[in-house]
Amino acid sequence: MTRAAAAAILSHWRRHPLQLATLIIGLALATGLWSAVQAINGEARASYARAAEQLGTSGADRLVPASGSIALSRYAALRRAGWTLAPVLEGTVRFGRQGFDIVGIDLLSHPLVADLANAAEQDGAAPLDALLPPGRIFAHPDTAAELAAAQKQHPVTRTSALPRGVLVADLSLASRLLRQPGTLSYLLILPGQTPDLAPLAQLAPELTRVAAKSAAADTARLTDSFHLNLTAFGLLSFAVGLFIVQGAITLSLEQRRGLIRTLRGLGVPMQVLAGLFAAELAAVAVIAGAAGLAGGYLVAAGLLPDVSATLAGLYGAPVDGSLSLRPGWVLSGLAMALGGTFLAGAKALFALWRMPLLSAPATRARGQQAGRSHLLSAAGGIACILAGTAVISIFQGLVAGFVFLGGLMLGAALLLPLLIAMGLRLGARLARRPYAEWLWADTRAQLPGMSLALMALLLALATNIGVGTMVSSFRLTFVGWLDQRLASEIYVTARTDTQGAELAQWLGSKGVTVLPIRSSDVRFKGAPLRIYGVADDATYRQHWPLLDALPQVWDRVAAGEAVLINEQLARRYDLSPGGSVQLEPGWVLAIGGIYSDYGNPNGQAIVALDRLLARAPDVPNRQFGLRLPPQEVPDLINSIRQRFEIPRENIIDQASLKARSLAVFDRTFVITAALNLLTLGVAAFAMLTSLLTLWSQRLPQLAPVWAMGLSRRQLAATEVLRSLILAAITAVLALPLGLVLAWALLAVINVEAFGWKLPMHVFPGDWLRLFLLALLAAVVAAALPARRLSRLDPAELLKVFANER
Repeated sequence: MTRAAAAAILSHWRRHPLQLATLIIGLALATGLWSAVQAINGEARASYARAAEQLGTSGADRLVPASGSIALSRYAALRRAGWTLAPVLEGTVRFGRQGFDIVGIDLLSHPLVADLANAAEQDGAAPLDALLPPGRIFAHPDTAAELAAAQKQHPVTRTSALPRGVLVADLSLASRLLRQPGTLSYLLILPGQTPDLAPLAQLAPELTRVAAKSAAADTARLTDSFHLNLTAFGLLSFAVGLFIVQGAITLSLEQRRGLIRTLRGLGVPMQVLAGLFAAELAAVAVIAGAAGLAGGYLVAAGLLPDVSATLAGLYGAPVDGSLSLRPGWVLSGLAMALGGTFLAGAKALFALWRMPLLSAPATRARGQQAGRSHLLSAAGGIACILAGTAVISIFQGLVAGFVFLGGLMLGAALLLPLLIAMGLRLGARLARRPYAEWLWADTRAQLPGMSLALMALLLALATNIGVGTMVSSFRLTFVGWLDQRLASEIYVTARTDTQGAELAQWLGSKGVTVLPIRSSDVRFKGAPLRIYGVADDATYRQHWPLLDALPQVWDRVAAGEAVLINEQLARRYDLSPGGSVQLEPGWVLAIGGIYSDYGNPNGQAIVALDRLLARAPDVPNRQFGLRLPPQEVPDLINSIRQRFEIPRENIIDQASLKARSLAVFDRTFVITAALNLLTLGVAAFAMLTSLLTLWSQRLPQLAPVWAMGLSRRQLAATEVLRSLILAAITAVLALPLGLVLAWALLAVINVEAFGWKLPMHVFPGDWLRLFLLALLAAVVAAALPARRLSRLDPAELLKVFANER
């Protein structure tokens, strides 16, 4: 009996192959986008862990300073006290115009010693070569090729034991290149310490011990906001895909009510029927999940290079561009496919379980008795919005922001059917002709069957409006910020400090205003901090963008009485003008102002140049900004190149630098645009599948209208018009939701994720484009059903009157 019942149940799909395809494709799309996001996140986090392991820092605790750096004398004192430590100096070094992250280590004690010694031996270098002048640098083969092209002074050893983008050298060489003699960034606490040593808190109270897991996760924590953002996109795409799945499952079970009544009448227990339907859903989930995983792998492989560019541009966290098949995201995708399928079919299965034995097939129009369902859905939506608002009011942080957004988006989707129904009732009241009255009434009758697809469209449009507004606002603000920050007409980098001094003197004799760009990298509360020294010049007073400042702030900075800090540092440590900050031990300055610093994840400060040189006299003197009339720029560039033989890439004009910066910005958000487009495509497919699955139920409502005089072509046009009406109402309702989403992204999520707040701008042209795209999606979705209707044999419509329906 069970086998016969299973065969009868499965025979439904032979009669409705398009419905089966809809179910599988919808679930595969949902699983594919979710799996793509998880694959990208998994690959990025694996790269972070691999980089920490390759640098030998993943298994050792650290000693870090609260601010500034660690004096070499402190390290020596701890070593004399018996502690086995490995000193590390980190920073950024420039060769020509190219910058590299460099890590200086003790080549006799650091955990990397064995790997580096093997690499040097394979390279044919002498055992102590790296300790002797001019000093050897170790790098990944890809990075080594870039370094060898940028400089010839230091020999380079290639080794795959190091991550890309990082140079490793002996501590003495790194300190010379970074101009930081006698200082360290942090100390690694090596395993196997002697028992009964004096506590570190007693020997070095100014240093903080950071656990190995916490230290190794620095980069991962920095990029958590980006990965959480991607996960939110994946969940949104998955939810939109589940709308397709739920509609297909509900319709398939509804169409089999007669079959279920017959099987139960023949003696098949409800438990057996429910088990068979559950097994059917599980089989579909596995098949669709496997297809979604394959598609997700391809999508992730295509997007990973742009994700790498985003992480490098926003966070300075390079990620390998290759994708691996990892069990984590594969199992996650299959679990989401199974869980999502049963979640989408739970309501239909529950209704099946409670269906009375003599229940007749569903023959009434889908819109009848839908008012109560709309009210319940709206009540749930209001509850979701209130819950999200309560979370963001009580709690702080990135997770609370995303919970607020989730409640807002889900609540708005649940409110949508009631709002559309109210709009359709208003249209019906304004109608004056019988055809118009029937159109509005029939559209309201079809609303329950279309509501899930319209929810998907609402979420996709609102996401496009919200994220598009955020990105466009960011770009507009970024362009204005570049216009202010890049005030100099020419930026030039000398090859050496001596050449830099000669260049500055020669330019001064020609009446060119020379603005030195000099900085020192230190640690502030365990995090990187770059301190810039600036000359007292009107350029900064007129062009530097300040968000908040004390009166006469530039006079105070020039006098060495105050410091300017970037917005990231101010928000991270709750600093404000009028307070004070300790940049290094013994160097405390009043905070004179806060400036915007978009695109930089780390803290930054600006002090008077003479005060910086007093603390760090060896900072490089190679970079300069030059102020001169724009028409003189080409001649001066040629003169500099001829006199000083500076490479072309070391001299760049303002316009070229802005173009490069904008190109990096645009590539940074390619991943966002791609996910927006994919989500909108899934929503359009949801509309198509809803219209196709409702096709068989439309004939009983269309046949009487056809019999009263409307032609099949007119009915087909009506189908398209109905789809346009629903899409237009949804698009109008998506606009305020998208703007609220944009505000939350700019004022809440962006602040928690990146440390800066952006002004919100509106872009009506983008709204119009999305509105037209929504209408186009509606036309495309209705085209196939309308085409079928226009070519339908009149006999099929006449059969309706002979049918028991």
